[in-house]
Amino acid sequence: MNAAMKAPKTFYHLHERLGDFGLRPVDPPTDSPLLHEWVTHPKARYWMMQDAAVADVLAEHEAIEDDPHHFAYMGLYHYRARFLVEVYDPAHSELASVYDPEPGDVGMHVLTAPADVPIPGFTRGVMTAVMHLLFDGFRAERVVVEPDTGNEAIHRLNEHVGFRPDRTVRLAGKDALLSFCTRMDFERSAAKGVNA
Repeated sequence: MNAAMKAPKTFYHLHERLGDFGLRPVDPPTDSPLLHEWVTHPKARYWMMQDAAVADVLAEHEAIEDDPHHFAYMGLYHYRARFLVEVYDPAHSELASVYDPEPGDVGMHVLTAPADVPIPGFTRGVMTAVMHLLFDGFRAERVVVEPDTGNEAIHRLNEHVGFRPDRTVRLAGKDALLSFCTRMDFERSAAKGVNA
């Protein structure tokens, strides 16, 4: 991206079938206890925070809040906190050492909360809302992700919204599948009914 990366304060997306999704900036003191429950849950093992204390999660999100190239959003579904999104400028991240970021590149991580009663299509709905945040809110030209090569569930989800794998790269603590999605890739997936 560039030094002038502008982040929306809030973002709203109405999913055709699932309804209201909203995003607001994480408030570290208020949200850290809930985020701690999410990142230490076994399903979040790829976030590498399984042994984190609440204080660690608070410190992590305070650092994000102070970083002009990194943003964290609490994702709301029907006005309840249900997912976390991190957005970052790849040119100011570890990724800059493994590929050449282009103007308009925006990086992203997403985590859905553990659910007692799964909602059919919810994770795909979250991903669709997140992609709208990136393309419409952040004005991304291209979205960049680097999930662990072993995270098959996120690979399927990424492919679902139009990501194209590029190559495996070595990052701190993991082998990552570097993947890209342009607005056209995303719209083509939506045009096929993939994001419904």
